[in-house]
Amino acid sequence: MKEISVILPAKNESASVGQTVSLIKSHWAGAEIIVVDDGSTDDTACVAESSGARVVTHPYSKGNGAAIKTGLRAASNNIVVCMDADGQHRAEDILVLLEKLEAGFDMVVGSRSRQGQAGFHRSLANGFYNRFASWMVGHKIEDLTSGFRAVRKDKFMEFISLLPNKFSYPTTITMSFFRAGYSVGYAPVNVLSRAEGSASHISPWKDGVRFLLIIFKIGTLFSPLKLFFPISLVLGLSGISYYAYTYLTDGRFTNMGALLFTTAILVFLMGLVSEQITALMYKGKN
Repeated sequence: MKEISVILPAKNESASVGQTVSLIKSHWAGAEIIVVDDGSTDDTACVAESSGARVVTHPYSKGNGAAIKTGLRAASNNIVVCMDADGQHRAEDILVLLEKLEAGFDMVVGSRSRQGQAGFHRSLANGFYNRFASWMVGHKIEDLTSGFRAVRKDKFMEFISLLPNKFSYPTTITMSFFRAGYSVGYAPVNVLSRAEGSASHISPWKDGVRFLLIIFKIGTLFSPLKLFFPISLVLGLSGISYYAYTYLTDGRFTNMGALLFTTAILVFLMGLVSEQITALMYKGKN
C-alpha cells in the first residue's frame, strides 16, 4: 500500500495546492503525486511542481471529471487516491481509506458528516441523492458525491468512458461499481474549510440537475426496470382509475383511459427489453 498514486485535480488553486502537496508528501514520502492543472489562469502548475508534484496540464478547462481521467491515465500505481487540491481533505485520512481498501474493498469513499458538506442546502441535496441512488442500485450509499476516495485503478479504468467531464464523476463511478458487483466501502473522514483564496467551481443548480441526470443514466444502463416499472405502474393505475371514473359517471369508457393503459404496457415492455439487452451486453463482456 506504500506504492500509491494521489491525483489532485486543480483549477486556479495556487493558494492551496502547494500546501496540499507538501502535507501529502509528509505522510506518504514515496507516493506519486499527480496534479492535473485544468486550464488554470494562475500559478497552479508552477506552485505544484515546485512543491514536488508531477504536473499534467490541460490546455483549457475540461472539468473536474476530465482531470480525474487524465490523472488515472498518467498514474503508475494500481492503488489510486483521488482528493481535492483546495485543502479540504486531510492527508492523514488517506491511511483510513487505504486500511479499508486493504481489507478487501475495490473502492473506499471518504464519507463526510453533515457538518462537512458546505451548508444546509448542500447537505439536504446530498441526502436526497444518497437515498435515491441507494434505491437505484439496491445498496446503501452513504456519500454519493464525495471526491475523496481510494480505488483500484484496474477496476476504475473499466468505467472511464462512462465518466462525465464535470463534477458528477463521483456519482457515476460509485453507482457503476455497485451495479458491476464490486465492493464499495465507506470510511468517515473530517473535512476542513476551504483554504483562503480557493473558490468553489460547483454551480449548485446546474450541477445538481447534472447529478440527477447521471443517476438516471446509470440506472437505465444497469437496471432499466428500476425506472420503467414505477412509471408503467403509475400510468396503468391512472388508466384503470380513469376508466372506472368515466364508466361510473358517464356509463362509457374514453380514449384517454385506453391511451394511459396502452402507454403503461408499452413503457413496461420497453423496460423489459432494455433489461434483457443490458443482461446480454454484460454477459458478452464477461
